Amino acid sequence: MGDAVDLLHQTVTSPWVYLVIILVTAVDAFFPAVPGETVAITAGVFAAGGEPNVIGVIVAAAFGAFAGDHISYAIGRGGGAHRLARLPVDSRRRAGSEWARRAVDRRGGIILTTARYVPGGRTAVTLTMGAVRYPLRSFVMYDALACGTWGIYCGLLGYFGGLAFEHNPVQGLLAGVGISVAVTGLFEAVRWARRRARARARATARR
Repeated sequence: MGDAVDLLHQTVTSPWVYLVIILVTAVDAFFPAVPGETVAITAGVFAAGGEPNVIGVIVAAAFGAFAGDHISYAIGRGGGAHRLARLPVDSRRRAGSEWARRAVDRRGGIILTTARYVPGGRTAVTLTMGAVRYPLRSFVMYDALACGTWGIYCGLLGYFGGLAFEHNPVQGLLAGVGISVAVTGLFEAVRWARRRARARARATARR
C-alpha cells in the first residue's frame, strides 16, 4: 500500500497533473465512464500537502469540464438536431423532444447547473441542449457557472479531506470520494421524489 501511495503522490505532484485533470474532466463530460470527479478530488487531497496547487487543480477541473460540456453540446447539435428534425410530427419521440426543448427554454440554467453534479446526467443534459438548439450564448454563461462551482467543489472537497487526514492521504481520498457519492445520491433522491410527486399530482388530476 505504501508503494502505491508513493507512486500516486509522485504522479499527482508532477507538473503534468494539471493537463491530466483537464483531459480527464473533459472526456468525462461526454464519456461518463471516465472518473473526472475522482481525479480532481485526488489532486485536491494531495494539494493539502502543498503540491499540486489547489487553485491550479480547481482551474484545471473547471476548464476541462467546460471544454468537455461544449464538445457534448456540439455532438448533440450536430447529430441529434438532424435526427429530431426527421421525427414524425405526431410521434412520441417528437413530442418528447418538444417537451425537452420547452423544459430547457424555461429552466435551462438550473437544469444545466444541477446536472453538472450528477455523473451521466450532465452528459444527457448537454447532449439534449445541443440537440434542441439551446442558445449557445446562454449555454456558455450557465455552463461557466456550473463548471466553476463544480471545480471549486471537487478541489476543496479533496483539499479539506487531505487536511483532515494529513498523515493518511488514502483516508482523505476515500472521505472525499464518499462525500461526492453521497451528494450525487442526494441529487438523485431529490429528482426521484419530485418525479413521484408530479406523477401523483397528474394521477389525482385525472380522477
